[in-house]
Amino acid sequence: MLISVMASLWHSRGWFAFALFAAGPAYTLSSAQAPTPAAPPSIFDRLNARMGGGKSAWTSDQLSVMARLRDAAMQDPYALDQLRHLTNNIGPRLSGSPQAQQAVDYVADQMRALGAEVTLEKAAVPHWVRGAETGELTAWPGQTPGTTQKIVLTALGGSVATPAEGITAPVVVVDDWQQLRALPDGAVKGKILLLNHKFDKELAATGNGGQAYGYAVMYRGAGPVVAASVGAVAVLVRSVGGADYRLPHTGMTAYTDKASRIPAAAVTAEDADLLKDLASQGPVTLHLTLTPQTLPDATGYNVIADWKGTEHPEQLVIVSGHLDSWDLGTGAIDDGAGVVVSMQAVHLLSKLGIHPRRTVRFVAWMSEEEGSMGAAAYVADHAADIANHVGAIESDLGADHPTGIYYAGKSALGGWLRPVANLLEPVGAETLEPSPETGEDIADLTNGGVPSFAPIQDSRFYFNYHHTAADTLDKVDPKHLSQNAAVMTVLAYALADSAQPAPR
Repeated sequence: MLISVMASLWHSRGWFAFALFAAGPAYTLSSAQAPTPAAPPSIFDRLNARMGGGKSAWTSDQLSVMARLRDAAMQDPYALDQLRHLTNNIGPRLSGSPQAQQAVDYVADQMRALGAEVTLEKAAVPHWVRGAETGELTAWPGQTPGTTQKIVLTALGGSVATPAEGITAPVVVVDDWQQLRALPDGAVKGKILLLNHKFDKELAATGNGGQAYGYAVMYRGAGPVVAASVGAVAVLVRSVGGADYRLPHTGMTAYTDKASRIPAAAVTAEDADLLKDLASQGPVTLHLTLTPQTLPDATGYNVIADWKGTEHPEQLVIVSGHLDSWDLGTGAIDDGAGVVVSMQAVHLLSKLGIHPRRTVRFVAWMSEEEGSMGAAAYVADHAADIANHVGAIESDLGADHPTGIYYAGKSALGGWLRPVANLLEPVGAETLEPSPETGEDIADLTNGGVPSFAPIQDSRFYFNYHHTAADTLDKVDPKHLSQNAAVMTVLAYALADSAQPAPR
């Protein structure tokens, strides 16, 4: 049953794709005869391409404009000022909350002040409220009589509540699905299951934080359904991240109609280790209380702001981040940073009086954290207009140093973008890498054939703070934020002002 339940579970279009991506074969052989492959490019061809030799999609004047935008982004404090207001003044922005609506109104006003044409587009969004959350050990080997031990935890997004008096039950600890599958039938029935799968900090330390997250987050997403399928009364998941400061890590989880809905929480890495150690010595009992509420869906809004094109205003280049955030911190790196560097693109076009051929469309997406409801509404509302979307950019991996640009679409995009990448070398962002996806909110546009892009960002530290109470403004390096703004602004202009749209 465990295998069949897991096979039908929750699916993420995000980091799993990065982890599983592999390049396809270089050539397809026909049944008649293998074609003679073209000679590989010589070292001189590769060097020439690297130096930007050959025909460029942009004139020298356009490249000079990109350099001006790059340098202006590095000097202008607009993005940092906007991030300070979103985080310190407005605060957490969970879908359906008053803060989320305040952020919508604030960003819309800022975009109007720049001279952009602003529209608020509705989306029905989840309205989940966290409530109280406590855990304590009530029995364990070696317990001092009359004492308890606090367990630091937080409800997972979308979790149902425990009874008002809480749940007291024995704890069963497994490190992975294989250990769970190996347990005798009934071993978890009536108990609290802890899925103690560790986030791979060594993998993250090599710059592969996204892959490390992808391998671990399936336990958070699938945990409640899998645990319910083997009879657990609640599930705990080891926090999905690299923090070692007793910080619990929240995030969305999932239920299905085929299994009962049980309360779900994330415990800190330290408390997961504690529970495993004590359970290895003998029986452990935990008292768990969670009081979240799932209210009727609320009305949320994507903020759309168009900087109109001069020749082809109907052709659109999206520059975007998601405005909602989890409620433990103030959403600085996830994803206030992505929103403000996208705002900076419009700000600099306005400040420098630059009007590209095509429209640059800023989008602050709503409800990415709870299912990308804003993105789904956008695709539904603009289904007849997807062909006019000539490019889409999303930033949603924090604000650490960008090393270049991910691109999804035709392989020709890499060579086409080389002059742009060369211009970003002064900020250390000259790398170009193909990727199957570039952002959760623009995934449907990517799947619909729209060339899409994202900054390649240093992910070594992002998951130390992501979805925790430590996601606050102080985690953002102003220089790195400016570098990200430079990448977003230069790329947005390049896509919007090339003589021909990006290869598609």
